[in-house]
Amino acid sequence: MAGSERILIVDDDAHIREVVRFALTKAGFETTEAADGAAALARFESARPDLIVLDIAMPELDGTEVCRRIRASSATPIIFLTSRDDEIDRVVGLEMGGDDYVTKPFSPRELVARVKAVLRRAGGGGPPTAKPPGNGTLRHGELTLDTERYLVHWGSTQVTLSVTEFGLLRTLMGFPGKVFSRDELIDGAYAYNNVVTDRTVDSHIRRLRRKFADAGAEPIETVHGVGYKLGPCR
Repeated sequence: MAGSERILIVDDDAHIREVVRFALTKAGFETTEAADGAAALARFESARPDLIVLDIAMPELDGTEVCRRIRASSATPIIFLTSRDDEIDRVVGLEMGGDDYVTKPFSPRELVARVKAVLRRAGGGGPPTAKPPGNGTLRHGELTLDTERYLVHWGSTQVTLSVTEFGLLRTLMGFPGKVFSRDELIDGAYAYNNVVTDRTVDSHIRRLRRKFADAGAEPIETVHGVGYKLGPCR
């Protein structure tokens, strides 16, 4: 059951915004809207939504650029809306930091389910791989995850992750050194997994590696033909 979470709806099509607003309001969410990318950034700053439903194909400032700017300072969950039913659009969107996507035309019921699933992940409601200590902190070498505040540090350097990236890292930290297949990572980090593909997992892992590389770290190792594992993190 939805609480008082506020959802920012961004689409240049007024009809799409109306459909999404009606579905989310009926499900118990609060909503706010923006008709273009620039307005979306301004509304994000003023409304501080709990999740963003973001159209990719908008004139001037498109959804991937909006996502990139938001991701520079925030891990607020983002669900992309896309009218292109091809893998490139989906992977590019996820690599920019999106947490999920819905392809137009979409079922309002499906969109609401995706919103609820991503919010559950944001609240730690996904299936845990390991029970965190009582203080809500996981540590492995230089890597620290605060599972209550969704903060990640490599040494003293904070690394800003999206909700999905955090879920993947939390899954890997549950058993450092264990090799996780992509299916196991899907089970551990994705609450609504029937659309998640191996390429989606690889896309998020690439983003995780780039972010940690910026902090001078390489915590995730590839085991070719099998999957991924968390290294010694030294």
